[in-house]
Amino acid sequence: MTKTAEIDFPDHGLFGKPIFEDPGARALSRVGVVDIGSNSVRMVIFDGAARSPAYFYNEKVMCELGAGLSETGRLNPLGRVRALAALHRFEYLAKDLGLPTLHAVATAAVREAKDGPEFCAQVKEETGLTINVVDGEEEARLSAQGVLLGWPGAYGLICDIGGSSVELAEIGGGKVGRRMTSALGPLKLRDIKGGRRARKAHIKKTLEEMRDKMGPQRDRLFLVGGSWRAFARLDMLRRGYPLNVLHEYRMTQSQVRETIKFIELNDPNELRARAGVSGSRMALIPYAMDVLSRLIRTFKPKDIAISSYGIREGLLYEQMPQRLRDRDPLIEASRFAEAKDARLPGFGKHLFDFVQPLFRSAPKQRLRLIKAACLLHDVSWRAHPDYRAQACFEYVTRANMSGIKHSERVFIGLALQHRYRNKREVNRFTQLYELLDERGQEQAEILGKALRFGAMLWMQHDAAMGKLRYYPKKQQLELRLPKSAGPLFNEVADARFNSLAAALKSEPKVILRG
Repeated sequence: MTKTAEIDFPDHGLFGKPIFEDPGARALSRVGVVDIGSNSVRMVIFDGAARSPAYFYNEKVMCELGAGLSETGRLNPLGRVRALAALHRFEYLAKDLGLPTLHAVATAAVREAKDGPEFCAQVKEETGLTINVVDGEEEARLSAQGVLLGWPGAYGLICDIGGSSVELAEIGGGKVGRRMTSALGPLKLRDIKGGRRARKAHIKKTLEEMRDKMGPQRDRLFLVGGSWRAFARLDMLRRGYPLNVLHEYRMTQSQVRETIKFIELNDPNELRARAGVSGSRMALIPYAMDVLSRLIRTFKPKDIAISSYGIREGLLYEQMPQRLRDRDPLIEASRFAEAKDARLPGFGKHLFDFVQPLFRSAPKQRLRLIKAACLLHDVSWRAHPDYRAQACFEYVTRANMSGIKHSERVFIGLALQHRYRNKREVNRFTQLYELLDERGQEQAEILGKALRFGAMLWMQHDAAMGKLRYYPKKQQLELRLPKSAGPLFNEVADARFNSLAAALKSEPKVILRG
């Protein structure tokens, strides 16, 4: 029996009971998906906490199945050969890894090509893999569901760019609303005669027609697809952005316009080398940025977010029961990490109860970050003691987590740094602190010092723990301990308690009872 299964978790209050041990969630603990797009063929195997899965395996082959489709009406012959070879490999790997099946979908290129059905039949005959060819609106729906996997409460407009098509879908209240598809993918735009002026006119006309049918969409714009991610990397390069995590990366309309000028004024080979963008992807950027430029002028979103989640994650979301969809992905991922890596799984819940009196006025959005930090407070214990503070900061800021903004990653990372280091030191992460405002940094330090002290009162998960009482107006911090726990409060614990009180600008007081 694993240590995860040995724990009888009690009620978890505000964020509910852990769900990853539920049979319905465990059934989704390892799912394989193949996405056969116009530009690439990719296999992803999801693993871990079903609501916030890790990428157990992720491989992409650039095939360009849709290259030349506008002229010939058929799949790119070389692309067919490469795609078939990739699918042979993926099916072999899936069997070798013990996956019961692969869920395969094909989008614009295969659905539009005259030889699309023939290609699917060949794949079925040679690999046994059944390809589900989805129409444009279904592709839009799946991509939107992928965004909902990462942002359960998201609202706004999804724009998914593939090689041959661009899909739009609206989301709100956890549901997908109106959706449309268009032939604005870079591989299609590349075939338009008349140069850039003709291309831009076509894009303008198409997007205005889509706006008339979709209606006003001035909330957040979520960008899904490889070309958007490549554009975001170039935006990061221009801005000197310190955190190279694409998911939840934000841009404004003016920043998009500045990056378009930046790309136009610089050598593309130099840019792609500096930004880490592949040559094949960089070749499509001029077409994608023409679409993006017109997209923001047409819909005027309040802000723009990059989503690393799309159709593949949408397929996983499709299989989730509603009770799983409704869970907080950050909390579920943090619980899974605690159950897998912490020395005393389950203690994070008690630690959260212990520190909560310090944050009584905190909104739920901040409380979920505090809860996540409590759950993650011990997952880096295997790192060398001299590097635990840096290891946990790197873990949180680089981890493949969803439902968390970049500034929130820094908040949790800073809290965990202070859990292992009383004072903040200048290190290679210092530049990242700027993503969090001064008040947020102060709160992260208080939380970290509370975790650092609370860890000194480590007991069995069902034992009585001390209680904190914080009186901001009196500037007083009380610790109430049962006498049975008195031996835990040694001089080191006393020093950490005093450090926490100093961070709160309060007088410390210890009360032993019973």
